[in-house]
Order: sequence, then structure tokens, then C-alpha cells
Amino acid sequence: MSLAIALGLLVGTLFVLPLVVPLPPLRDTVPPEALADPDSQFVVLDGITVHYKAAGAGETGFVLLHGFGASTFSWREVLSAFSAWGNTVAFDRPGFGLTERPLAWVGANPYAAESQIAFALCLMDELGIEKAILVGHSAGGGIALLTALTHPERVAALVLISPATGGGGPFPAWLRPVLATPQARRLGPLLVRRIRTQGPDILSQSWHDPSLLTPEVIIGYEKPLRAQDWDRALWEVTLAARPAEVASRLGWISVPTLVVTGDDDRIVPAERSREIAARIPGAELVALASCGHLPHEERPAEFLDAVQLFLSRHGFIRPPQVEADTP
Repeated sequence: MSLAIALGLLVGTLFVLPLVVPLPPLRDTVPPEALADPDSQFVVLDGITVHYKAAGAGETGFVLLHGFGASTFSWREVLSAFSAWGNTVAFDRPGFGLTERPLAWVGANPYAAESQIAFALCLMDELGIEKAILVGHSAGGGIALLTALTHPERVAALVLISPATGGGGPFPAWLRPVLATPQARRLGPLLVRRIRTQGPDILSQSWHDPSLLTPEVIIGYEKPLRAQDWDRALWEVTLAARPAEVASRLGWISVPTLVVTGDDDRIVPAERSREIAARIPGAELVALASCGHLPHEERPAEFLDAVQLFLSRHGFIRPPQVEADTP
């Protein structure tokens, strides 16, 4: 056999085998709606069923944007406090939580950052929120910043929690065309399935004190991994990631901004949050002691205190009442 024929067979095998080899199916998955909580709500936005939780009322609006691998569950400790301040909504960004996971689409990629922004704005329209204070954690912070840059008329202020502004995903640009091939799209979900076993370790790294990571919290984070096609959708999220060049435009942010970080953040180091705050005109920075990547979960009381002071300072809510000393 000539070398050319051998190479041809090898290349053919590499291209064909991934398309025909049997893949182990996901077990015990159900439609996302079957995993809904009592306070879950669903709405169809641009043809996709979006899961959200809403509470509160008033002229001040809040949109809570979770990070990578999270969901509305990550706001469980602070949602009620925000709802006491105004009309509050937290939703599962496409690819996460209990929002529908389309595997084919016409037009804009629902997993791209631009679509994530569009879903947030559509949900605001649905709930009658003309202008919102965007509260974004990690990758959700990046989406919040992009929204403020591209639709400043819809953003009243920003609360950025350990914001991640890279947006380029875990793979280098030169590899993306390969990863987008039918072969890689078929095998890629096998890679992301590892999150089922690695998830608790990743969560542990996100907390300064892993003892606070209770079995109930782990179960809450793992519940979306029972939704149909979660693995294929998470692979699409990875493929859709593109550098957004947010860092070079931070000086354009013109709304009041609060950056909150944990002094022991091992995912987005506190120094990175300090740099972001320093580059946004007038931004305020709060670093919580003995806290990791999830201030709103690990230190919710201290986090809410910082947010309340920020909001009252800029006139979004009334200043906190100070109890008079008893004589």
C-alpha cells in the first residue's frame, strides 16, 4: 500500500469515524419544565422558552445575570432582598438552567453574547422594565458590561460581581474552525459531560470556605444537568464564545458602577476586579474578606449591605434606616 493511500485512509477514518461511532446516550434527562420550582416561570422569547423568576415591583428594575455553569439558583440568597428594592427578574441564559436548549436555529446563534443581551432586553420588555440595574456575576458580568456598552439607554447602573470580561472561551481562535465541524460537534458533548464529576471540585474552588458548600447547594447546581440536551447545548455555548474586547472599552461606561469581589477569588482574581473598577469612570470597589468567587452566595449579608449603600448613594432606593441608640 502506498503512503498516499495509507494517508488517505487515515484521513478518511478520522473524518468518518466520529460520525458513525455509537455515543453513550444521556440517561435520566427530562424536559426542562419538569424540573421547575414552585416560583419558576416560562416565557417564549424569539422562539425559545426561557426560564425565569420574578418578584417585587416599582419603578426601579433589576436584572440578575448568572455566571457560566450557574442558573437562577445562584441568586437564591439575595433575590428576595432585591425584590424589596424593586421589580426584579433572574433568568437562565440559553445553555444553562431550565431555559430551552435549541440544537438548530435560523438566524442569530442563541448562545452568542449578542443573543444573551437580546434575551435580557426582551425579558425586560415582557415585564415592563424600561431601564434596569444589571447585576452580573462572572461571565454574567461580562454580559452586563456589553449591554451597557451596546444599549446604554436600557441600563441605569451596574453591579458587577467578580466580572469576567474575556469572553473568548477556553480554546484558541485557530482551533475554533475544527471544533465547529460536524465531527467535533458530535464528539464535543462527551467532553463537557465531565462536568458531572468535576462540578463539585470546581464549586469547591469557588468558595473560600468549602464547608459552606452543603449537599443542598451541590444538588441545586447539578439539577440543570438533568435537562434534555444539556451537554450538547453547553458545547454550543463553548463554541459561540468570542473575544468581546470589553476591557478596551471600559472607559466608555457612563452609569454608576459597583464592583464586588472576594479577597480569595481563585477563579477571577480580586486584582482583576480591581483593575476593572479602576478603568470604569467613577466605579466603586468592595472586596469582601474571607470570600471566594461567589460573594452573593458565600457572604450574602455583606454583599447586600454593599449593594444597598451603593443604591442609596445614587438615589435608586431610600437610605438604610439607622436605629437610634436607646438611652
